[in-house]
Amino acid sequence: MGRIFIVILCIFCGFLSVSAQNDSIKTEGVKNKKAVYGSARKASIMSAILPGLGQIYNRKYWKAPVIYAGLGGLGYFFYINNTRYNNYRNGLLYAVNNGDVAVVDGQAYTTSQLQTQKLYYRKFRDFAVIGMGVLYILNIIDANVDAHLKTFDVSDDLSLQIDPWQGIYRTSSGYATAAGISLKFNFK
Repeated sequence: MGRIFIVILCIFCGFLSVSAQNDSIKTEGVKNKKAVYGSARKASIMSAILPGLGQIYNRKYWKAPVIYAGLGGLGYFFYINNTRYNNYRNGLLYAVNNGDVAVVDGQAYTTSQLQTQKLYYRKFRDFAVIGMGVLYILNIIDANVDAHLKTFDVSDDLSLQIDPWQGIYRTSSGYATAAGISLKFNFK
């Protein structure tokens, strides 16, 4: 098991070094566009390997503790619900094998009550796992989007020109006049 982890880690490190070489090759003659996409890929990979690392790479340091707090809270939620699930599952096994009643956490339960409690805690344990998965994926997406928006122009130099126009068009029945509005967006 440990060898498999080491092999996977070596593959990821090799992929990072190859992608870093490709980024430097792509950006030699090009100014901003390719460099931004290369850094977005790198931020995504870093966040996939270690949650929060892509946010630190993007210099959004405040996001990393938020991610770890979310993962820690969901991990605690998982631990509590999994512990209670195992307690009620073991109590149910005991009740089925030794009679109709089992004592869990100082309280006597019947098999139907134990089954209900077991399913209740299993449901919330599974919600915690789903929440950790969603938070992990959102962490990667956030790092990618944040890296793409690094060079986004938010200046006030965006303008809109509205020009009315009128034209004469030839149709099958003769000539017709048409009027309209032209919208021009100028981006710097």
